[in-house]
Amino acid sequence: MTTGHPRTATRLLAVDNLRVVLTALVVLHHVAVTYGHIPMWYYVESAHDASGLALDIFVVMNQAFFMGFFFLISGFFTPASFDRKGGRAFVRDRLLRLGVPLLVFVVLLRPLVTLPQYLAQGRGVPYAEFYLRTWDPGPMWFAEVLIVFAVAYAVWRGLRDGRAEGAPSAPPRLRSLALFAAALSVATFVWRLAVPTGTYVPVLGLPSPDYLPQYVAMFAAGAVAFRRGWFETLPRATGRAGLVTAAVAAATLLPLAATTEGVLSQAATAAWQSFFAVGVIAGLVVIFRERFDRQGPLGGFLSAHAYTVYIVHPIVLVAVALAFRGLEAPAVVKFAVVAVLSLPLCWGLAYLVRSLPGARRIL
Repeated sequence: MTTGHPRTATRLLAVDNLRVVLTALVVLHHVAVTYGHIPMWYYVESAHDASGLALDIFVVMNQAFFMGFFFLISGFFTPASFDRKGGRAFVRDRLLRLGVPLLVFVVLLRPLVTLPQYLAQGRGVPYAEFYLRTWDPGPMWFAEVLIVFAVAYAVWRGLRDGRAEGAPSAPPRLRSLALFAAALSVATFVWRLAVPTGTYVPVLGLPSPDYLPQYVAMFAAGAVAFRRGWFETLPRATGRAGLVTAAVAAATLLPLAATTEGVLSQAATAAWQSFFAVGVIAGLVVIFRERFDRQGPLGGFLSAHAYTVYIVHPIVLVAVALAFRGLEAPAVVKFAVVAVLSLPLCWGLAYLVRSLPGARRIL
């Protein structure tokens, strides 16, 4: 049994709608990687025209906040799940909902999306050897990290004898968010002295371990925000100020990071990413709460299948990109074509997957 202050507020549809938008951003992010100059995907066609730079900028801006936002939302839904189920059942549920899709991806889906890469590199080694040498969980690294966070949360609640994070309280104002962003900047800068940007973790396959301070901080902030009701009460003025702060950080600190070297560049990078992430997240929370806190049939469908889209989207993106590999067009045009086709196909495939017997228990 757990104690504490479980909330009785209804599920925020705005948060579900945010998950849909973030999932679509994941799809668009990987399409942009396919046709830009950042070859970190299963199938890439590096840009040979200036429009590839626009895709790179989109990827860099997106990377600064969107996975951190995912962790914030995951943290937001964690306390209520723990309150309902208790520690052991909560951990079992997380292992089921995160661990099973992770295994399915690496065992069944990953061989399909890596096959074009293997064929392009030649068949100098057996595919099984190639598969093991290039082993990583792909986008499901997110599930790996969430399993660790969920277990850590359960342990922390256990040490507190099940007590929760606190009762509803006044929402953070701009000053508090600025201090949070500043602390995150420092933590990120110090972390990257040991884990520089571009570090790759074999087997675990973490594509962005340099962002771990942001992921930890956002997950924790989400859990606290749920308990204290901050998603419902964050002032409009704070949301607007957050967006302005994000724009200023991108306009000033990002160019500084790009035009300097060494410690100054690293510090400017950590600062712009942290202030940009906190500002954009605060702004989007307010915008979606005020304008998109409702769902019709389409919104409900998109929300219900968003997690499955995250799991299966590499299959769709690689297949569609291969289908258009002969198209001679600027990078941004190929991006647009593949994106427009892939988004509905991802949700269509997710629907088929969730229609399998027993799938909805996990997905």
